[in-house]
Amino acid sequence: MSKPFIIGTRGSPLALYQARLVQTLLARVHKSIDPDANFPIKTFTTSGDKLKGELSEFGGKGLFTKELESALASGEVDLAVHSMKDVPTRLQSGHKIGAVLEREDPRDAFISPRYGSISELPQGAKIGTASLRRRAQLASIRPDVEFTLLRGNVGTRLQKLKDGACDATFLAYAGLKRLEQGGLATQIIDTDVMLSAPAQAAIGIEVMANNKAAADAILPLNHKTTQIAITAERAFLRALDGSCRTPIAALARIEDGKLFMRGELLADDGSERWVRDGFMHKASLEKAAELGLALGKSIRASQEAA
Repeated sequence: MSKPFIIGTRGSPLALYQARLVQTLLARVHKSIDPDANFPIKTFTTSGDKLKGELSEFGGKGLFTKELESALASGEVDLAVHSMKDVPTRLQSGHKIGAVLEREDPRDAFISPRYGSISELPQGAKIGTASLRRRAQLASIRPDVEFTLLRGNVGTRLQKLKDGACDATFLAYAGLKRLEQGGLATQIIDTDVMLSAPAQAAIGIEVMANNKAAADAILPLNHKTTQIAITAERAFLRALDGSCRTPIAALARIEDGKLFMRGELLADDGSERWVRDGFMHKASLEKAAELGLALGKSIRASQEAA
C-alpha cells in the first residue's frame, strides 16, 4: 500500500466490530499482511454517545455520524464506518457512501428474562427502548404495555434489563449476531409484526467524494443487492422527512431481479398506521430511489388528505 487508509468509527463494541470487519475485508482484497498498519482504526465519541435522554430532542439522525464526518472532511480519517440506519438521508456536501457491505438479518429481536414472546407479556408490562418506531409498532398491537427510556450500547442495555429496569427490550438481531450474542434473543420478530428501520443491519463506508484513492480502495467491498435495497428504504425515509422524531419503517428485497418494498409510517402512539407496498420489474439504484420516493409520497398524500 502506498499509504495507510485510516478508518474512523465510534468506540462501542458493535461499532468496533463493524470497523474491524471492514479492516479485514480491505486487507483481504488488497492482500495486506499488516491490516493494522495499512488500515488503522481510530475511534471517536460522537454526540449521540454523550447525550442523555431522548435523541429526538437533540436532532435525531446525524448524532452518531457528525464527528466522524468532520474527521473525514479534515483528513483526520479516510474512511468512516457507520450503521446505515444512523446515517442521515442527506449527506454533507462533498461526502458519499462509497460502499455498503452485505446486509445481515434485518429483523428485531425481543429479549426478556421472564417472558418468551410479545404475546406472553402481561398487561402493563414495562418495555425499555429508545426507538419511537418500536414503541409505536408495539403499542399498535399491545396498547396496554408501558414504555421506559433505555439507551446505551448493546451491553449497557442488556445489563439494565438484567438489573430489572424493564421487563423486556428490543435490539437489532444483526447487532446481537455480530457480537456473537444471537442466542440472547428470546424471540425473533417477523417483519409482518414489526417492520425494520430503514437500512437496519446494513454497514456503510463513507468517504470524501474527492478522495479517489479511498473510494477506489473500498469499491470492491460494495454489495450491490444490499445497496439497491437500502437506497429504496432511504428514499422512502427522505420522502417523509424521516428522522428519529418519526416512527418510520421500511424494508426492500430483490427476488428474481425484481425489487419489492414495504414502507410504513405510524402515529407516535401506534393508533394510526399507513402502509404501502410496491415493486419494480428491474432492480437498479435508479428504480430503487423511484420506488421509495413514490411510496413515501403516497403516504404523505394520504396524511394531507385526511
